[in-house]
Amino acid sequence: MKFTTMSRREMLAGLGVAGLGLRITKLRAAAPGFKIGACDWTLNKRTDLTVLELAKKLGLDGIQVDFGHQKDGLPLRKPEVQKKYLEMAKSLNVEIGSLALGALNEVPLKSDPQAEQWLAESVEVCKALGVAVVLVPFFGRGDLRNDQPGTEAVIERLKRVAPQAEKAGVIFGFESWLSAEQHMEILNRVGSPAVQVYYDVGNSQKQGYDIFKEIRYLGKHICEFHAKDNDDLYGKGKMNFPEVRRAMDDIGYRGWIHIEGTRLPLGVEESVRYDERYLRGVFPREV
Repeated sequence: MKFTTMSRREMLAGLGVAGLGLRITKLRAAAPGFKIGACDWTLNKRTDLTVLELAKKLGLDGIQVDFGHQKDGLPLRKPEVQKKYLEMAKSLNVEIGSLALGALNEVPLKSDPQAEQWLAESVEVCKALGVAVVLVPFFGRGDLRNDQPGTEAVIERLKRVAPQAEKAGVIFGFESWLSAEQHMEILNRVGSPAVQVYYDVGNSQKQGYDIFKEIRYLGKHICEFHAKDNDDLYGKGKMNFPEVRRAMDDIGYRGWIHIEGTRLPLGVEESVRYDERYLRGVFPREV
């Protein structure tokens, strides 16, 4: 066995990584089963406080809350807005499962310095709201497919912001059209446990990836899941959610699954209610 000398800086960095890893492990251990939430944009209530009341009505455990539109200045950054979310969530006994920086689809991290600033600010918002995960999307103008220069820029910006997230115990959930192997290449190059994959089963299936193989391949590098069926209500379309559950069991995943509905034939509320009830049968609160 070869021994090497570790610098003080390397030692402190290692302790920070270990601390974040321990926090993630504790968070997952604290969830004996699954929590079912929904994206506020799926419910047509993007950064709208009343989405928590709707979540209660629909029997959801919580909501994935978006930061809001660029034209509005990303309202969730405002302390007074955060306070209102916390107060209402507590009064309704509904959780804020995670956050999402949807504005990055229009103001891409790969090309706009403002996006990097928002990402850094999101860490403090997560701390204020007691949330561990913020979704960092790469769709629309932020798409990284066949864009190596854009990918390189994203890696460098994540490297700069990740230490702040590590220190705060916050995870950036990387969601894109890329394959599991491409995601892992980016994660390895960033080299931080604060950057993980936000896995959307519907998006991966749409791209023709083997989602069950991908889930098992990514394993502990997945921080959270979107549930989606691009064809119909859950259980009626092509998404094999029981097999998704088996793949989750194999990697030891327990925690949040957020409904991001694309097919809402019964209307928004009744479709999400239907999907929530179906998911409960596959992903129970207690396992």
